[in-house]
Parts: sequence; C-alpha cells; structure tokens
Amino acid sequence: MKPSPARALGALFMLSSLLLAGGPARAQDYRIETLVEGVSFPWSIAFLPDGGFLLTEREGRLRHISETGELSAPIAGLPSVFARSQAGLFDVLPDPDFDATGLLYLSYAHGDQRANTPRVARARLVGHRLEDLEVIFSGTPPQRTAAHYGGRLAFLNDGTLLFTTGDGFNHREDPQRLDNTRGKTIRIHPDGSIPADNPFVGNPDALDTIWTYGHRNAQGLVVTPDGRVYQHEHGAQGGDELNLLQPGRNYGWPVITHGLDYTGARISPFTEYPGMEQPLVDWTPSIAPSGLTYYDGDAFPAWRGQLFVGALAEQSIRRVTVTEDGAVDHGRVFDEIGSRVRDVRTGPDGFIYVLTDEADGKVLRIRPAL
Repeated sequence: MKPSPARALGALFMLSSLLLAGGPARAQDYRIETLVEGVSFPWSIAFLPDGGFLLTEREGRLRHISETGELSAPIAGLPSVFARSQAGLFDVLPDPDFDATGLLYLSYAHGDQRANTPRVARARLVGHRLEDLEVIFSGTPPQRTAAHYGGRLAFLNDGTLLFTTGDGFNHREDPQRLDNTRGKTIRIHPDGSIPADNPFVGNPDALDTIWTYGHRNAQGLVVTPDGRVYQHEHGAQGGDELNLLQPGRNYGWPVITHGLDYTGARISPFTEYPGMEQPLVDWTPSIAPSGLTYYDGDAFPAWRGQLFVGALAEQSIRRVTVTEDGAVDHGRVFDEIGSRVRDVRTGPDGFIYVLTDEADGKVLRIRPAL
C-alpha cells in the first residue's frame, strides 16, 4: 500500500529532527563497562591529571580510583560529616590548577540532627591524606532536617566557585528570602571571600554570597566552555526543572511550579509569575534529576554540545539539546543500566562516567563500541 503524503511528510520530519539533534542514542554505538563496584552510595566523581579519579561516598568517605579501576582505602583527613538520610559527603572538585596547588573542594553536611548545615571546605591532597583543611562556606541558618542540601560545585570561567544549596525540605519559604542561604546558588572566591560583582553586594536586605535564588534542591550543575551555567533541581511530585542560570535571577520555588506536594495537594496556583524565570525543561511527573554533564568530548561526535541528565526515581539518563528557542528532551538513553543514577560526567578521555545510587554502587564507563 502506498503511504499517504501526510504520513510520508511526517516520517521525513521525524528523520530530519533526529539528524539535527544528533540522532537516536543507538546511532552512536557504545558499550557500558563496570570500572568499580562495591562502593556505598557514591555521590560524585572527579578526574585527576594522572588519569585517576576521586570518588565520594555519601557516608563520608573519599576514595582514589586508579586509571585501571583499583579502589583505594578511604583518604584520611576529611572534615567531620553528618551522614543520615540525604545528609552526607557530596561533591568533590579539583582546583582548576590542581597540578600546581593540589587543592580539592568538598561539599558536605555538617552538624547533627538538631542543627546541621551545608558546607564547603578546601584542602590539599598530599599522598593519601588531606592537609590544611579550611571551611570556606557554611550555610545559614542551621536546619533540623536531614534532607535537601543541593551540594553541587562548579567553577565559573572567571575562577569563582558556585555551590548549590537546597531548601531543607521543611523551609520551602526560605528560597524566596534573601536573608538566608537556603535554596540558592552561592558564588564565592576559592578562598571563601565574596566577589565584588555578586548581584546583591551592597543590598542591606540580602546576603552577599547569593548568585541566584528560588531553588528547591539543585543536584546538577555544569558550566560550558563558553560560560553558560546549566542547573537542574528536584520538584516535588513533578516540577523537576532544567534551568539556564543568570546572576540575580529568581527561579520561582515555591511560588511557581508544575508539581504537586507529596500529599497530592497543590503547592501553588502559579506556573509563571512576573519576575520569575521559566525552566528550559520541566519534568512532570518527576524523574528526580541528579548529576549533569555537558558533552564536549570526541568519542561520541554526534552528541557533542548536548546535556546528559541523570535521574534517580526514573532510573535513567536523559539526553537534552539546548537551542536558541529553549531545549529539547530527546528522552531516555542507556536504559540497560537499570539503576538510580546519582552522577553523570564527561571524562577527559571523552567517555561518559555514571555513578549508580545504591548500597552496592558502581562506577560505569560508557565508551564507543569496538
């Protein structure tokens, strides 16, 4: 039977869209290999100049992984970490000039169940221990919950440091207030001092460290080579967001959201409001995004310039293309992983690295099929 003109036109449009977007996932032949297994709720992976890796475990351990996948004993000298429920050790980020400085930046929860706060510390990695540890940021005020810390770190191209914080779960009104650090993106110098061009410097009603606000629980953060900053955050039942961050902007939580509360109640009647930014992508129902990478490697040329978003609840990775008009979510990729994804990163080798969020967690490496 001869296809109708409308059906033929639709098929041609779908094919064109796939080619423009870099094609479907399997158009890039790949294989998934297990680099490391048996790590407890791994949270973040970072790449070292020697070809090895650093890995955080939420319970408060920092490990070194060799290029061949050998896992070290825990590195000594870490700060005291409050580890319970969602609280623990979060991100690890080497200094941009790590070869010369040996500096690492760590984010973590500090305190106890009665009073705890997200922190950022830096220290020098000397052999198998951290030395000269100093706290360069501590959130205010303390919270009594063990949830919604944010926790992602990234360097801007000007050398300043970004850090995401959550709303503490029980303090959802605080992201709209500028007198606290909950539900914000923080910007500081690597020594903890405050950049003079932060958007609220000089405002007596706002904290100088705030760069953006109105966030719920941001666990994905990436800076592209041209300086764009992408962030994603958890909604409640729906309302997960991918955002393009710009200093001083309000990203709306909890005034605007597409999500419902966990009770099924409406959080807000608004999905947009004057003076508040709209997300590039909204995921409703929730995928629970965690981990974000901008792919600029050579191993998978058709995916260059795209974002990969890890997801906990959906147990997936999403592939997203950002355009001048917004963003296109191409859907799930690498479904054979079949686990909650905590982090996804692009390695200096151009391969994609994935952490599975489980008691017997894995470090997976995605590379071209041979």
